[in-house]
Amino acid sequence: VLEREVGGHLAELGMAAARLTVVVEERPLGPTGADRVELVLASNPGEAPRPLAKVASGGELSRIMLALKLALRRADEVATYVFDEVDTGVGGATATAVGAQIRAVADHRQVLCVTHLPQIAAFADHHFEVAKAEVGGRTETRVSRLSATGRKDALARLLGGQATARARAHAAEMLAEARKGHAA
Repeated sequence: VLEREVGGHLAELGMAAARLTVVVEERPLGPTGADRVELVLASNPGEAPRPLAKVASGGELSRIMLALKLALRRADEVATYVFDEVDTGVGGATATAVGAQIRAVADHRQVLCVTHLPQIAAFADHHFEVAKAEVGGRTETRVSRLSATGRKDALARLLGGQATARARAHAAEMLAEARKGHAA
């Protein structure tokens, strides 16, 4: 059942052909337990399942972790999830799907997400911007919560480098679509 649910989430995250399987190898009881458990992945049709740690790219690992967290979100006792650059190797429609899935996890847990993609950032309840500046010969990192206008400007810069009127309009549209999708 878990493998089917994870597979469904992987399909939504742009990995429709991926098959993630749990392999349990029984061994004699020892200091690390009696079983050896390994996740194996077949990313594409016709590929044999191979150890996840050896075959998955950074972007695939991030999306697999998200799919696992989605499948376990009601049973998991972890109160806060941190997704750091879960957008690695994704873009376009897949990035929007990743954002929507992170939003779904956030319905049950607190989620902190570090991203550079506006498609993902648009789904956040709160948007913080991290900026570095040199002060007195040292680099300081500042984190500030963005207002609605600041958020639109930040998304516009992520979209096109500059917060132009056209980029702001696109950012506003993304925010509205993300809200609409969440309200559904």
